[in-house]
Amino acid sequence: MKGLWLWSSLLCALTMVVGGTSRYNVRGGPSYRLILDTDVDTDDLFALLYLLKSNRSEFNLQAVTINTNSWTNAGHAVNQIYDILYMMGRDDIDVGVGGDGGILENGTIQPNVGGYLPIIDQGRGTAGPCRYRQAIPVAGGGRLDIDTNMGIRRSFLPQGNRRYSPLRQPTAQQVLIKTISEGPVTVFITGVHTNMAIFLMTNPNLKKNIDHIYIMGGGVRSKNPTGCCPKNASSTCQPQQCGDHGNMFTAFRSNPYAEFNLFGDPFAAYQVFHSGIPITLVPLDATNTIPITHEFFEAFEKNQRTYEAQYVFKSLKIARDTWFDDQFYTSYFMWDSFMAGVAASAMRNIRDEENEFAEMEYMNITVITSNEPYGIPDSSNAFFADRKIPKFNLKKNGVHSGHVQIGIQDPFCFRGNATGICKDGYTEEATGPDSVRVRVATRAKPNVDESSTLDREYYVNYLDVLNQPQHKGRFNFTTEFPYYKEVLYKPDFKGKKLGKIVVFDMDMSAGDFLALFYLLKVPVEEMNLKAILVTGSGWANAATVDVVYDLLHMMGRDDIAVGLGDSFGVNQSYSKVGPTVGDCKYSKAIPHGSGGRLDSDTLYGLARDLPRSPRGYTAQNSVKFGAPRDTDFPQLRQPLALEVWRSLVKSIDDGSKITILTNGPLTNLANILLSESNASSIIQEVFILGGHINYKKNQEKGNVIHVPSNKYAELNMFLDTLAAKTVFESSLDITLIPLHAQRKVYALPKIIKMLQAKNMTHEAVFTRRLLTMLHHLHQRHHLYRHVDMFAGEILGAIILAGDQKLLNSTFEIKHLKVYTEGQLSRDGGVIFDTKKKKGFKVLQGFNHVSCYNIFSNGLLRQKQSAVIGSFGEQKRRWSSPAA
Repeated sequence: MKGLWLWSSLLCALTMVVGGTSRYNVRGGPSYRLILDTDVDTDDLFALLYLLKSNRSEFNLQAVTINTNSWTNAGHAVNQIYDILYMMGRDDIDVGVGGDGGILENGTIQPNVGGYLPIIDQGRGTAGPCRYRQAIPVAGGGRLDIDTNMGIRRSFLPQGNRRYSPLRQPTAQQVLIKTISEGPVTVFITGVHTNMAIFLMTNPNLKKNIDHIYIMGGGVRSKNPTGCCPKNASSTCQPQQCGDHGNMFTAFRSNPYAEFNLFGDPFAAYQVFHSGIPITLVPLDATNTIPITHEFFEAFEKNQRTYEAQYVFKSLKIARDTWFDDQFYTSYFMWDSFMAGVAASAMRNIRDEENEFAEMEYMNITVITSNEPYGIPDSSNAFFADRKIPKFNLKKNGVHSGHVQIGIQDPFCFRGNATGICKDGYTEEATGPDSVRVRVATRAKPNVDESSTLDREYYVNYLDVLNQPQHKGRFNFTTEFPYYKEVLYKPDFKGKKLGKIVVFDMDMSAGDFLALFYLLKVPVEEMNLKAILVTGSGWANAATVDVVYDLLHMMGRDDIAVGLGDSFGVNQSYSKVGPTVGDCKYSKAIPHGSGGRLDSDTLYGLARDLPRSPRGYTAQNSVKFGAPRDTDFPQLRQPLALEVWRSLVKSIDDGSKITILTNGPLTNLANILLSESNASSIIQEVFILGGHINYKKNQEKGNVIHVPSNKYAELNMFLDTLAAKTVFESSLDITLIPLHAQRKVYALPKIIKMLQAKNMTHEAVFTRRLLTMLHHLHQRHHLYRHVDMFAGEILGAIILAGDQKLLNSTFEIKHLKVYTEGQLSRDGGVIFDTKKKKGFKVLQGFNHVSCYNIFSNGLLRQKQSAVIGSFGEQKRRWSSPAA
């Protein structure tokens, strides 16, 4: 009986280990189930790969959740995580992102709040302001580079079967609840704290299952080592951030105290720190002492024995080569990856609290969420303003009741020429009831091997872990396929008389891709599409330019130039900070989550079915274009919209003119007019899809649905009103396809029905799938009630290139202007100009059934069809020599 009892006990213990509930591994040490909550910045990927390489009997990563109001955009971020996990053979790890729940006015938190907005600004949906996130650059050096990992992501990471899919993607809260419900976990936070704060506020019964939280973020006693004047500098040198507690290089003048991760949602961070869960903080105090030194970089370059090591090094190298100055080795730090190492060491030595990699100290700290004086809330503080009872029952004179920073240029934060006074997000040492005892890493430990060129112990460990053969990556994008071959497809137009030259300007909405397919099918003898200009300030983020490249590759049109437009509308960036930093006064009208940028960035989950183009966005650059140095492949540099325009103008014959179709905000066209004095003489005509003409008797509303006060504007005009004003006041010959005309072709089922034939072209099949997806979502969920509007975006392309006799289209000349007075309730409205300065040809009527026929017939015709149908076909070709 004793032997049977021992055997039963052993079997029970083994069952607990396999089931993940045991706290000890087979060696007798503790076993940890881990959750990583990440903003998917480059250094987060370094931390993720370190964790994936660790001994799984000690550290078993169970889930990754993505915080979506920081350095990356949700659609691009989640697919990059899926690709890394596929490379590493870890498709078993749950991934959660976003969610569309809201917080009601009375403080009720609905299920599945997605974290797209900080808690203070979270309303019922995912559209809203960017008071904190505006500190993060939108384009180069910011979210564009992080979304694409500077172009490394597409060229290196393999693409598995997991992907974002509308209404099927697990949300961050769903994954947190599932994973934490299953047993004790340790949580790593390497970004903004919104996800974890929402979880703790809504699931107090599960808090007991969180053993410990490890955080990279904040700065307690830190002194920023960057931006300091050299000892021998001239008297004209002005320190930039030197000695500040924080690291926000875009916002240090207003807030020199905060670090990006905690600034992204200070109130959320406060909830996490004050949750009662044990916390270890790895702040700037410690990470500032472990930069990517020249010696570490060289050692890494010589030690890339695994795919994961190669991916990290390639990421570091392009970061170094594109760094804004020559101080990379003293200003790029091991932020999140160092936290992962400190946490792993702490968990291995939990009994004696020793740490191999960092000096540790207990401190009493808090997170500043508002600025003194307290108890005098103003309109900046949505928790208190105009409320008899503060939201979440906060104390009326408490630490949350002061002024809350409303942006990086908040006037409250400036006092003359003195240092900024705002402290939102600062991890400040404190005493009294508002302080929390936290274990803090204060500096990186030196290498015990004093003869090593690597002077930090963690340098050695990180390279060892990434290069060890255990749990290594299986392949990268090219080595997965034995017959991978990079091919560019360019058509041969010799002997053909090409039609009018056309430029398509798009904001990469789903409707724009439908229009692009149609334009590529118009016979080249009638229309010669020469260039595409894209803007990232509309329905999609800038990194979605890669989807444009993939569609062109599918259609055999790798010859068409693609230019990337400005990150912000005209005069919407902060000139004192830089062209890639600004407010989202108008762009906040686009939701971040379902039915918004999440879906546009992934083409509603279907973008990954397109064949992969060798072309794509990269951060490669050249001194010729203003970069501090040439990178390894400057010829791969992503051209800007103005550069593509100028190149096209130079290439066309004397006397030739260009026709432009715009399907988004008019930013690119306005910049052409403002920069090129002869632009109007070169442009034959412009077709503008947009504008909602406000007739006196017309009660039909506009489509700026997430700005309820604005009833009559149309989004393309609203998103950049000054650009629209510039274009409207120009001498261009303009045809306007207004909103009321677009609405006549919103019937998704009719287009779907017409897109049927025995021998369907690949482009018709893909288009039908996309339209079917939009229709199903439109029918199933209120967040997609607006997506039928994307069918209307085919109209501009058809009016430009379709048979006008079949369309039976009629036009009227109207004198119009755009309202641009800075009032959100009126801006973007198109009104009659009583002074009759400019006449527009406005589409009034057309045969909408003929429109559907022209579109479907164009997609179904066999000429100018796709040369490669899908990513699946591409994989088959790369897997067989015969293909």
